Amino acid sequence: MEDLREWIRQELWDQVPVAISVIDRSFHIIEANRCFANTYGEWRKRPCYEVYKGRTQRCNNCAAVETFEDGQLRIREETGLIREGLQTYYLVHMVPFFRPSGELPYIIEMSTDITAHKVLEKEKLEAERLAAVGQTVAGLAHGIKNLLMGLEGGVYVFKSGLHQADSERMLKGWGMLDENIARISTFVKEFLEFAKGRVPQVHLVSPNRIAQQVFGLFEHKAELAGITLRTNLQPDLPYALMDEDGIHTCLVNLVSNALDACEISDRPSRSVVLSTREEGGTLVFEVTDDGTGMDYEVKKRVFTNFFTTKGSDRGTGLGLLTTKKIVQEHGGRVSYESAEGEGSVFRLQFPRDRLPHPVEEAKSEMLCKTGG
Repeated sequence: MEDLREWIRQELWDQVPVAISVIDRSFHIIEANRCFANTYGEWRKRPCYEVYKGRTQRCNNCAAVETFEDGQLRIREETGLIREGLQTYYLVHMVPFFRPSGELPYIIEMSTDITAHKVLEKEKLEAERLAAVGQTVAGLAHGIKNLLMGLEGGVYVFKSGLHQADSERMLKGWGMLDENIARISTFVKEFLEFAKGRVPQVHLVSPNRIAQQVFGLFEHKAELAGITLRTNLQPDLPYALMDEDGIHTCLVNLVSNALDACEISDRPSRSVVLSTREEGGTLVFEVTDDGTGMDYEVKKRVFTNFFTTKGSDRGTGLGLLTTKKIVQEHGGRVSYESAEGEGSVFRLQFPRDRLPHPVEEAKSEMLCKTGG
């Protein structure tokens, strides 16, 4: 055992694969082990910031200064220069050395090279970025291809009607063109809305009024499709600080999806309900339908870029992704329940204490509406 202790005392200092140095209160290195010398080069009579980083002045936010002041052990990631002049990343443990009197004359710094880990981390992030770019480009190409196919079909029908002097066929072709131009507009608006990262324009608004506007937007479409669309709005629901256009977009996406799910359902009677309520300081919007519902595979991809179950002639796959983004900007969350063949419930929950801070106009509106 004694020979082991002697080896530890005599040899371990230079055998460990960790760069160890001892610095004094003038930040000069007064001792270092073999690994430190091999990594950072000549250290004698030189300050730590010069050896570690090639600096001529002490580092900003120096962890050694903090440890000398409070005597606390610190662990920090740092960047420096090895003896070849190349950048290195290291994890440093700063251990205060106290004398029996309580004096703190030195700090022992133990540095572990994590450069390889950082390189792998950067490569992983770059790979993820490129994968996201590829997915976005592929999704855009797919969406544009579908739109072009629709336009080409409309042009063909219109030209054949013109060639045959068939006004009904020309009208049909023109309708196809009109419909696909509208889809292009929707696609571009949804993509820009998702990509530009807009700041919510917060004002004091009535949640029920937004729900009623969305109901009015789809009332006629639901009636034509034989679907019962109704609202269940909590009376006198208090105003809330929200981006009215953003919340309107969210509800439009949810109601549109619900109506589409009902349209392809085999049920003899189908319905969609748009509800509002408040539960324990949380404002809730809910859209319930008894349409086709979602199976396990669809649920896994429901918030994925460009994923849609509506078919290439109807959906862009950005609606729910945009909805989730807007809800999160309001400090809220999106949840859903769905069973295949039974229908779905999508729920937007907004804790009032997490809603965005009001702009000055909203503060004035709040004072007016509360009598302040």
